[in-house]
Amino acid sequence: MFRFILTRFAMAAVTFLGITALSFFLIRAVPGDPIEIRAGERGISPERHAQLLHDYGLDRPVSVQFFSYIGGVLQGDLGASTVTRRPVFSEFWKLFPATIELGVCAMIFAVVFGLPAGILAATNRSSPIDHGIMGASLTGYSMPIFWWGLLLILIFSVGLGWTPVSGRISALYYVEPHTGFMLIDSLMSDEKGAFLSTLRCLILPTIVLGTIPLAVIARMTRSAMLEVLSEDYIRTARAKGLAVKRVIGLHALRNALIPVVTVIGLQVGTLLGGAILTETVFAWPGVGKWLVESINRRDYPTLQGGVLMVATLVIVVNLLVDVAYGLLDPRIRHVK
Repeated sequence: MFRFILTRFAMAAVTFLGITALSFFLIRAVPGDPIEIRAGERGISPERHAQLLHDYGLDRPVSVQFFSYIGGVLQGDLGASTVTRRPVFSEFWKLFPATIELGVCAMIFAVVFGLPAGILAATNRSSPIDHGIMGASLTGYSMPIFWWGLLLILIFSVGLGWTPVSGRISALYYVEPHTGFMLIDSLMSDEKGAFLSTLRCLILPTIVLGTIPLAVIARMTRSAMLEVLSEDYIRTARAKGLAVKRVIGLHALRNALIPVVTVIGLQVGTLLGGAILTETVFAWPGVGKWLVESINRRDYPTLQGGVLMVATLVIVVNLLVDVAYGLLDPRIRHVK
């Protein structure tokens, strides 16, 4: 098991270095001079332009900038924003709780509804229930996030007035940000109604962000369950007269969860990618919205640091999934 974990750590380290290089060079391939964009329509003199390029280290060769950046990253320094002048690392962790809160709620929504849907479809194979669930999952997977978000806003926020259009909490409440997680902070506060307001603000973004992972989990659960239900030991369990719920819940689902756990882990990347669009549509003050604004401002340090931090999170989650995969199925540990 130790060798298995060590191998996965080595692969994660190589992936981290590759993403660091890609985030650095690809961002610089985006057209636009960050100094001129920051100056706006008022323009800037050539002397001041040259001075700012020197101050931010952008007048050096790209290769020199890259190795300097790598040296800073290895020391935990992601640089400072060219717009706010604040450290990228501190800005990221200030906004990250909002993204994590939304992502966790979306994943809970996806798992709570996706797993039962997949099980129900598998146990009712080729029935109207199966076709209905798979049709709904295909529709959910195919819908663009921005379109789905705007549609829900028009129906439930503008039309029915059930949910807020944007934000994490109503402007009527002020909650002290002790943890950065609005659900926890509003629950701890003395503001009556603040927690319910936070929940109402979370409903639509959670549904929008969790729809695609829900569809993927439902389809993978169905596929894995169908494969397991055809195994000999399942037929043996049924022949022994075991209850259907026990056969499905204890014997079938446990073995079917191995690929499902992998898919759930891989959906973290989908969630963080979808969070960029979701946070933009709902004006959610998280990392996704922050990165979009940084692209418009050509804020290189913020973009590099933000992308690197998000990628690192995905790598860590996938590493944990690999380890969990090895624990669930001991045969995986011995695969070279």
